[in-house]
Amino acid sequence: MPLTRGKKPGATAGSKIPKLSAPATENQEEGPQVKRSSSPPHGAPKKRTAFIDITNAVSQCLSGCRPNSDGSFSKAHKVQISIPGRKKEPTKKIVKKTNSNSVPSKNQANLKKSCSVSSEESPAENEKSAAEEKLCKEKAQKDEATPVEELVAAVPPAVREVPAQLQRQQIPVEFDIDAENSEDCYMCPEYAKDIFDYLKHREEGFVLCNYMHKQPSLNPEMRAILIDWLVEVQENFELYHETLYLAVKMTDHYLSQTPVHREMLQLVGSTAMLIASKFEERSPPCVEDFLYICDDAYKREDLISMEASILQTLSFDINIPIPYRFLRRYAKCVSASMDTLTLARYFCEMSLMEMDLVPERGSLLASACLLMALVTKDLGGWSPILQFHSGYQTSDLAPLVRKLYFMLLAPPDDKLRAIRSKYAHKVFFEVASLPLVDIDILEKALSQ
Repeated sequence: MPLTRGKKPGATAGSKIPKLSAPATENQEEGPQVKRSSSPPHGAPKKRTAFIDITNAVSQCLSGCRPNSDGSFSKAHKVQISIPGRKKEPTKKIVKKTNSNSVPSKNQANLKKSCSVSSEESPAENEKSAAEEKLCKEKAQKDEATPVEELVAAVPPAVREVPAQLQRQQIPVEFDIDAENSEDCYMCPEYAKDIFDYLKHREEGFVLCNYMHKQPSLNPEMRAILIDWLVEVQENFELYHETLYLAVKMTDHYLSQTPVHREMLQLVGSTAMLIASKFEERSPPCVEDFLYICDDAYKREDLISMEASILQTLSFDINIPIPYRFLRRYAKCVSASMDTLTLARYFCEMSLMEMDLVPERGSLLASACLLMALVTKDLGGWSPILQFHSGYQTSDLAPLVRKLYFMLLAPPDDKLRAIRSKYAHKVFFEVASLPLVDIDILEKALSQ
């Protein structure tokens, strides 16, 4: 930003400069700016006044004079030397008004001026041919004929194309279950389908196998007892169901990579529940709470050390897709009632204890549980809207549905009563007390 004449570069408008308090003398004048008098003290030699102003005036004079072709100088700008103590006479400023519509006439005048100036510079240029003068006139006429609007015409903006990966997925109207939540930003209606498609794609990186052959000290019954105990912990602490499912997933992933002694199995489960609580809950339980539910069998250092071990083993990637999220999404597709959803949740939670179902993907397991609940409630089969959002056909679900059916048909184990007693309560519509659907009805639904 250029500095205006007469202002110091360091001083800005509104800046406060401290003033030195000194007694007023004859050499001081009243006003906002106090100047020291240029008259020297008695007996002292005269000082040169306004040396900077004279230097600036000379430089302006030299810069204003331009040499002509014959060696003389053209008329310089008028320079005024300001001497302290004298008032400057007000000068009139001439403001030239410009008109944006007179651009072609100015171009013509400039061309004529350039032609006349070039003829005055040397006698040889005065002998230019008539053809060159004619060219100047034609150019001036051409500029005058061209309107300014055409020269400043805006180029039509290029159409911005949204990249394919950023374009919103086209959903048929009859399958758009998020349209009713278009005004609710918390439901993310624009991205809901993309989010669950991403979770379904992410499942491929978390597929497990039956890892019990890697655990010499453990067996499937011990794992089932641990899951049954974690269900009780989830109820006592009133944690989300997402916390329970994530804790089971982390436990399975950790056990599939690290051999654990049976005495440390409860520590692995409780620590996985602690990590899942930190990930899912608004106010997770503290370390002392988990030490208490373990009956003080472990120390605080043991729990913290196991937490670090689990996170490092899983490479801190604990956002594992769980079947509970897919179950709620798919139930929304058919506007399932709360008792139907609760029955599907009961089937899904019972599957957590089965070692044979560990390798199944969460989205497939949720679809199978919902189909069993729909058939049990006589609400139809796997409809086209469920096929669209889940990506599974009835034939894809049939083998897993049969596994779930025979698992629920087996006599209950007295050691594993937490889930059955939980869903036998009125809060959960006593869905654990409902009889299983007939196998023939189920096979008929699977054959459609």
